[in-house]
Amino acid sequence: MAYRNASRLGGPIPKFGDYHVWKALYCISQDSPLGRKSLASSLDIGEGSTRTILSMLHEDGLVTINKNGVSLTKAGMDAWKAVRMDVGGVSLPDLTIGKNDCAVRVPGAAVNVKFGCEERDTAIKQGATGATTLVCSNGVLIFPGSYYPVDKSVESAIRGCFDISDGDVVIIGTAATRSAAELGAVTAGLELIGGLQIRRELDDVLTQRSTGSELLSLAFAVHDLVGGLPVCAKSRDNLGIRIENGQVIDNAYTGAVLEEVINAGTTIRKVAISGPYKGIRVIVTPIELDNRVIAAIGVVDIRSMAGTNNLIRLRSDEE
Repeated sequence: MAYRNASRLGGPIPKFGDYHVWKALYCISQDSPLGRKSLASSLDIGEGSTRTILSMLHEDGLVTINKNGVSLTKAGMDAWKAVRMDVGGVSLPDLTIGKNDCAVRVPGAAVNVKFGCEERDTAIKQGATGATTLVCSNGVLIFPGSYYPVDKSVESAIRGCFDISDGDVVIIGTAATRSAAELGAVTAGLELIGGLQIRRELDDVLTQRSTGSELLSLAFAVHDLVGGLPVCAKSRDNLGIRIENGQVIDNAYTGAVLEEVINAGTTIRKVAISGPYKGIRVIVTPIELDNRVIAAIGVVDIRSMAGTNNLIRLRSDEE
């Protein structure tokens, strides 16, 4: 699961992914308080993207930010424990095919390993040359799906980096550069443990950055409940959607009343004075989460235009 969809953010799409969010937690846990410029350098992304990551982590209560730098909160430390992996540089030319190798220990994840090719494929998609997966069983590192142990020199090199216990997994990413090898191995590790386990329950519902596509299910449910009346919805920080006659007719929509409700935090019933529904009565209500307005959804009462002649018919009438 992606911690945040970058398309939710206004302006240019930030060039970071779950790996960078994980690496931010890793760096802050290792060296706290940590300055923003140092963190941006460690993440190897721009300061703008780093600020966005820190903003999201701060918003979720995982970090504190002050003049001394960034530190993990108690919730942040708990979040880090849930996704903790150890990273170490190794050189295993007899085992790997790239110029640079990076090993990642994933504690207790052996039960999730199938054949090892899954981690390899994930790493390659991230730009690595490949990845080798090993599991620790009966005190020995072996290849998945077999009892064949690795060469003693390989095991010695890996144990020189980590304290390994039964049930642990070691993923060795390999690539032309150390950073690419680490990106591939860590991403494969995250995939193995089910992704970043951060604010899953809130992200699976809505956030103030939700896109129109993420509001679809709710908007269509309301659309059906009100007998096919047009429905509009948008999150606080992103453009939304407009639905008519069972179809999305605008997936980058905003309206004056939607914005007014998000700012006021209260339901508004009024005749729209601008936009595609100018002159029509609309009813818009805020959507709140944790006492914050994160979105607004509204119904356009086109029946108010129909009069006694029913010049405008509802989709349900037509059906």
